[in-house]
Amino acid sequence: MSTMTELRLTRGESKHSQDMQVDKKLPGKVLGLCSTRYGLALIVHFCNLSLVAQNIIMYITMVAMVNSTDHQSLLNSSTEWLPVDSLGGGNKTPKSLPAGGIGSGGQFALWEKWGPPHERSRLCSIALSGMILGSFTATLLGGFISQALGWPFTFYIFGGIGCVFCFFWFVLVYDDPVSHPWISTSEKEYIMSSLDQQVSSSKQSLPIKAILKSLPCWSLCFCCFSHQWLLNILIVYTPTYIGSVYNVNIRDNGVLSAFPFIGSWITGILGGYLADFLLTKNFRLITVRKIATVLGNLPASAFIMALPYVNSNYITTITFLTISCGLSQLCQAGVYINALDIAPRYSSFLAGVSREFSQIAAILVPIITGFLLSQDPEFGWKYTFFLMFAINLLGLIFYIIFGEADIQDWAKERKLTYL
Repeated sequence: MSTMTELRLTRGESKHSQDMQVDKKLPGKVLGLCSTRYGLALIVHFCNLSLVAQNIIMYITMVAMVNSTDHQSLLNSSTEWLPVDSLGGGNKTPKSLPAGGIGSGGQFALWEKWGPPHERSRLCSIALSGMILGSFTATLLGGFISQALGWPFTFYIFGGIGCVFCFFWFVLVYDDPVSHPWISTSEKEYIMSSLDQQVSSSKQSLPIKAILKSLPCWSLCFCCFSHQWLLNILIVYTPTYIGSVYNVNIRDNGVLSAFPFIGSWITGILGGYLADFLLTKNFRLITVRKIATVLGNLPASAFIMALPYVNSNYITTITFLTISCGLSQLCQAGVYINALDIAPRYSSFLAGVSREFSQIAAILVPIITGFLLSQDPEFGWKYTFFLMFAINLLGLIFYIIFGEADIQDWAKERKLTYL
């Protein structure tokens, strides 16, 4: 009697392996900071630094490029002012800076195959923190280089730095541990075994309809949008606020507006280590992601909203700005890497979509803020900061309610099984 063969389509594992925190079946930890995976994180860190610095330098030197005979504009540009009247506009309004790829999809394709689940927070945070350091470097040095050597040298210097890091990228970065020629056998086995239940070489079509119906995906997009609104206020309007309220010297303004980024850089890296530490203490993955996201949104936006009420104290204002800028980067260990949790197979796509969605904020912030400030110079800053807080809070609430960290059903590997 012949047996009957039935073809059935089954889903992959029903529970996210990360939600079990540190898998006890994984081999013992191999080298940490001196390992290949941390070396890749450092390379991505400096590549992000170069990328963001070159983007910001473009805005810093734009006035000088349009009117190279106006030497004073070289100093003004160091504070990220972009006088629209010099470009044919009518009002002096600071333009929004590009986010430089915070949470960009391409990096997640790397960590999908290189980042053990219980180390992803710190690896991603190390890599993404290069963006904030790039903002600090360009904001601090761009104006000085333009004044001392001329605006073309800002492109020569930062472009040369980018070429150096690009060389390291091409030589040292590989798609996965298997293809890397210099990784140790123990580290290769460690990474591959930790990703055994998540990474697959099989190709599957992108489930567009399922993604569009997924509330966790929409929560990522809305939260990234609201946080990007906060970041644009911090990066673009911090020097504007300092200059307009305290009439600080333009040169000092450039230094002061760059200072809070140092705190952000440190906090961003430490936040990733803290998130992974909480995972080892039996915190659920979604709890860690939401804690990091709340701390990176609510206190940061609250400190900014409080600025008009402490404008009589210059030191307090700088302190609030520094704390806000530092706390905002905790989201790197929260919402910005959550795409790797809910859909590791499609994390690069989801991260790219959420980033592009967040760029809407980068377009709207200068338009709306410029309008508010032009209509009511006295209360314009209050309206600007209150609106930022409201948008930030709404995006955060949406993420707290609908955000998840389990692999979604549509993102699980489909296997053909014969019975």
